[in-house]
Amino acid sequence: MKLFLFPGLALLLLAACTSEQTKRAAPVVKDPEFIAARSAFQKMYAAARGWHADAQIFRITSALTKDSKGHDGKSAVWQAWFASAAARSSKPYVWCGTNASDVERGISWGGEDSYSPTNTSTRAFEAPFLKADSDAAFAVALKHGGSKLLEKDPDQPVLYLLEWDAQVNAPAWHVIFGDSRTSYRLSVLVNASSGEYLRAEK
Repeated sequence: MKLFLFPGLALLLLAACTSEQTKRAAPVVKDPEFIAARSAFQKMYAAARGWHADAQIFRITSALTKDSKGHDGKSAVWQAWFASAAARSSKPYVWCGTNASDVERGISWGGEDSYSPTNTSTRAFEAPFLKADSDAAFAVALKHGGSKLLEKDPDQPVLYLLEWDAQVNAPAWHVIFGDSRTSYRLSVLVNASSGEYLRAEK
């Protein structure tokens, strides 16, 4: 049995198929996602526990991107280093929520490196120690010189670094008003467990 289509109906079907193909071919552009460190940490922590069950954090840093200056304690890219004392190895993980980065969106990770549990500069700690998030640390930093810098330069980039601080025996946030850890106008340290102001470095 042959099927005959009226010319008008055939054109409508062709147009519908072409429209559907165009919809499928169009790339989905996602808006950038800016989150505080704790949310990003939880995503990376789950992945790190899949690597080694005893994985613990010893460093978290943010990264600057074209669409994120790091204000409000949030970033579109966070990197965390985890250590396994049992395996004596460490591994970096990255959470990315933007297309304006060389890193692919989502969770990714790098290669393993050796790790010594006795190294004080990379002391690992358990997740419950991280009680004061990066947005809380940013609020503290504003009260200790940060707000004046942002008033003068609203585009001033802000970076975040979390490491164990032996002086207070707790992890501490370094809220860095500058382009890097070594080149900055102000760095405010905040206790990541209590949320208390520690000191400022210029």
